[in-house]
Amino acid sequence: MAPERLLVVNNVVKIFGGFRALDGISLDVSAGEIVGLVGPNGSGKTTCMNIISGLYRPDGGDILFKGKSVRGKSMHVLSKSGINRTFQTPKPFKGLTVRQNVEVVHRRADRKASVDDPLEFVGLSHLSDREAAALTSGQQKLLDLARALTAGPDLLLVDELAAGLSPVELDTIAERLIEISRRGVALLIVEHLLGFVNQLTQRVIVMNAGKEIFEGDLASAAQNQRVVEVYLGQ
Repeated sequence: MAPERLLVVNNVVKIFGGFRALDGISLDVSAGEIVGLVGPNGSGKTTCMNIISGLYRPDGGDILFKGKSVRGKSMHVLSKSGINRTFQTPKPFKGLTVRQNVEVVHRRADRKASVDDPLEFVGLSHLSDREAAALTSGQQKLLDLARALTAGPDLLLVDELAAGLSPVELDTIAERLIEISRRGVALLIVEHLLGFVNQLTQRVIVMNAGKEIFEGDLASAAQNQRVVEVYLGQ
């Protein structure tokens, strides 16, 4: 039996002024699957994440989550439904401690948390009493991930987590994300660090100019002439 398609993005369009940031993108993610979303700067990856998470409203197409349309629903509503995310630039409550930043997150009453202690899971428990403002940029990204996990997601959107993390931290977080997927959480990961993507995914979607130009494993993407031309380089 094929795994349940948790998320289906169907021919989604997003226009800013006269610019089509998304030009009919379609993709899907199954429960427990880790999918990479890669491509050159400006290809529409983060816009796609913003549409799925409810930060932006699409101008065309539809988004199905658990078989129901969630097109145009707000981030607050989608978070309660099970879609949570991290951001390229985290914005923690800097006047609160690390632990307090996690405690203010609303956990879904209908779902057991994916992890018992999100701060321990991401390696920040030893900093739980430190103000979030005192964290490094990499630590703030880990705190952002802990906050997203606290909400109890079914689908976790991870937007450029690798920047600012050390190689040891990257290896540890890759293992943690794989563990989350084994617990049934689907992950859609936007990332430029392809080694990190390769650790996590069996399937990547390569975007360019708001469209999908390739879908498959990363090794095959590296052999695809169009992907090489627009993204990987000669």
